[in-house]
Amino acid sequence: MSEEKSRNGPARLKLVLGGATLGVVALATLAFGMKYTDQRPFCTSCHIMDPVGVTHKLSGHANISCNDCHAPHNLLAKLPFKAIAGARDVYMNTLGHPGDLILAGMETKEVVNANCKACHTMTNVEVASMEAKKYCTDCHRNVQHMRMKPISTREVADE
Repeated sequence: MSEEKSRNGPARLKLVLGGATLGVVALATLAFGMKYTDQRPFCTSCHIMDPVGVTHKLSGHANISCNDCHAPHNLLAKLPFKAIAGARDVYMNTLGHPGDLILAGMETKEVVNANCKACHTMTNVEVASMEAKKYCTDCHRNVQHMRMKPISTREVADE
């Protein structure tokens, strides 16, 4: 019996090490995928997002990723949120009308607003009228990808 245990020991060790390696590879792949799909080049790889990508490059937020604003910062909330929003975007790109803009839904608006407030905490402390409007972009309209400017004026240098 002890001979059988000694033969099973290396097999169990290989199984545990293989499982741990597989887990590390899966987590690294997930982390890379999450980071890659947060960035402007990925988000604007669909033609329908071109105007949004152009205005993001011109904005004061050009140094942050799309999902720093458009997705929850909590990883457990971010995973399902990105999956649903991504599926919606793919649907709009493949089955929607080519000229349609993908507009943010109410859940996305809430997330974006929460992220505005989280990143601009010190500004919010000093602004007495933070709750005067429901969304930050109700007053800061051009932060929304310069939506008040005609698309023809939303050009980026070096394009």
